[in-house]
Amino acid sequence: MLAKYLDSTNLQAAARASDIELLCQEARQYQMAAVCVNPFRLELACHLLSGTPVKACTVIAFPLGADHWTSKVDSARRALQMGAAELDMVMNIGAFKDKDFRLVEKEIKELLRLREEYVFLLKVIVETALLSKEELQDISVLLGNSEADFIKTSTGFSSRGVTLEDIEIIRESRQRKDLKIKASGGIKSLDFALELLKAGVDRIGSSSAGALLEEYRQRGGQ
Repeated sequence: MLAKYLDSTNLQAAARASDIELLCQEARQYQMAAVCVNPFRLELACHLLSGTPVKACTVIAFPLGADHWTSKVDSARRALQMGAAELDMVMNIGAFKDKDFRLVEKEIKELLRLREEYVFLLKVIVETALLSKEELQDISVLLGNSEADFIKTSTGFSSRGVTLEDIEIIRESRQRKDLKIKASGGIKSLDFALELLKAGVDRIGSSSAGALLEEYRQRGGQ
């Protein structure tokens, strides 16, 4: 069933409460994996999804990833206190490009330290549009050596979203096969979503999740 692979997403600055309500209503109706919203809308999403299998997800240091690691931890703690079950954190892309892998490892490790108090999934957004092939290989290895749950391709706010080539590079490079892949950014067609799943993606983040599922059902999918 396609719905279990989908994170229904609205991270637009101008998103209204009514937009989030619709997002959560669709996610409940189709029983999607999660709803991903900005931190300001997290409390509302948690309320609307309470008692359902749909997880509440929010973003950390979005969309640039350039916050100090201590700010990322503080933001993550607040989100978990509000009820988030999943966190999508943008890594420090500039530090990574400086080959300061120790800093990237540190921010991931410090966020995961919150598991001493909370149960949650951590997805690390690497923004594949800004990485060379070699850099994407390196971050796939780094995340495979961490305890992060997912590598996530994109914010949706850069020059492009995910490509099938991105997924191929990640799959070939990750040394820990249980490091899952979340594809995101520009996934607006059902055919592309299905191609990504066939390529080995474990989760898809899309602002068009409801429309994708409606088309999927029209084609006879369950």
